[in-house]
Amino acid sequence: MAVTVTVLFLVIAAIVGVLAWFVMLYNSLVQVKNNVDQAWSNIDVLLKQRADELGKLIDSVKTYLGYERDLLTRLTTLRTQVSRGSGPDETRLAAERELGAGLGRLLAVAENYPDLKSSGNFMEMQRRITGLEEQIAHRREFYNDAVNINNVRMEQMPDRLLVGVAGMRRRPLFEAAAEDRKDVDVNDRFKSITATFQ
Repeated sequence: MAVTVTVLFLVIAAIVGVLAWFVMLYNSLVQVKNNVDQAWSNIDVLLKQRADELGKLIDSVKTYLGYERDLLTRLTTLRTQVSRGSGPDETRLAAERELGAGLGRLLAVAENYPDLKSSGNFMEMQRRITGLEEQIAHRREFYNDAVNINNVRMEQMPDRLLVGVAGMRRRPLFEAAAEDRKDVDVNDRFKSITATFQ
């Protein structure tokens, strides 16, 4: 009789232990999923601020950059497209990358317009947008870390067994635009700098 009670106790303890382990595993997967959502929300706030600042910047440079109408039109279109997006899907991330690259082109083109560069309003907007871009880059790193943990946990055993129950799905990384990964032609940049001082 004592052996039966001991065996029964061990079986119950094992079942409770396995159930507790599954609950802990489930809870950790839910936390991973929510960390990705939180990291994206942190980026999304900054992206919305950037879109607002970009609209103001486009309005302020329209009169100066008449020859750059295509760039301004493309930026306006991208701004509208990303403002409609809700989450970090591939289409939204691609549009955000293109918007960031276009913003860089706009600021580079503005260098060719001395009246625009001397405008206090333009310089203030450029400073704010540059600050937002730096914050987005930092938050992108945290987002990508959270996404990587999410995607790895989805493939690992035994986590893989509870992925569907926890509501996890594969998430895309927020990568740099192809233009940002190109090699920089240092000689060309130095030529333009030295030509300015001559």
